[in-house]
Amino acid sequence: MRSKSPAKPLTAKRPSFNLEQSGVICGCDEAGRGPLAGPVTAACVFIPHEKRSYKIWEKVRDSKLLSPKERENIFDDLREKSCFGIASASVEEIDEINILQAAILAMKRATENMCQNFDICPDLALIDGNYKPQQFPYPTQPVIKGDMLSVSIAAASILAKVTRDRIMKELHDTHPHYGWLSNAGYATPVHLHALRQYGPCAHHRRKFSKVKELLCA
Repeated sequence: MRSKSPAKPLTAKRPSFNLEQSGVICGCDEAGRGPLAGPVTAACVFIPHEKRSYKIWEKVRDSKLLSPKERENIFDDLREKSCFGIASASVEEIDEINILQAAILAMKRATENMCQNFDICPDLALIDGNYKPQQFPYPTQPVIKGDMLSVSIAAASILAKVTRDRIMKELHDTHPHYGWLSNAGYATPVHLHALRQYGPCAHHRRKFSKVKELLCA
């Protein structure tokens, strides 16, 4: 009889600690690979074993499954009950090295920030997705749909998403016509209309095809 594929349970909405049961195993995730504007932001989270019984972890899900209000409501609690680092890669870096490498750079910076701020050294970093980063400062393991499997990755996805949304809200104050307060830089009709009307600004990713098309028009 064929054994069940290990990928089947990965769709469970509530992540667990199954992938980080022993040692210092942290989770990394990013927010903002798809938008046309703004940085890509990443977080790295290690949840100490003595803090894993807190109720907060029952609320943790892949950030995409939570509303903005739900993410904001648990943001400070996640920071208080975990070891974490948050970092970004800039629009200039995205255009220079491509969005995948920029996302990895942000995760690397977030991991290094966590290590420096909490004086810990990960035995393993679980990376959301199917790509195994090269030249990462610590051993890594890619985890497909990791934000639905691992509490640490899911927590990192929330920290990264909330932080990046806050960055985009600040940028919205000086560039309100792009609608970043609501679209966070994604290619919504409002954003695309503003791009055609006003052109790109310094915060747009000029190597992205939709932005490049306007620059070449």
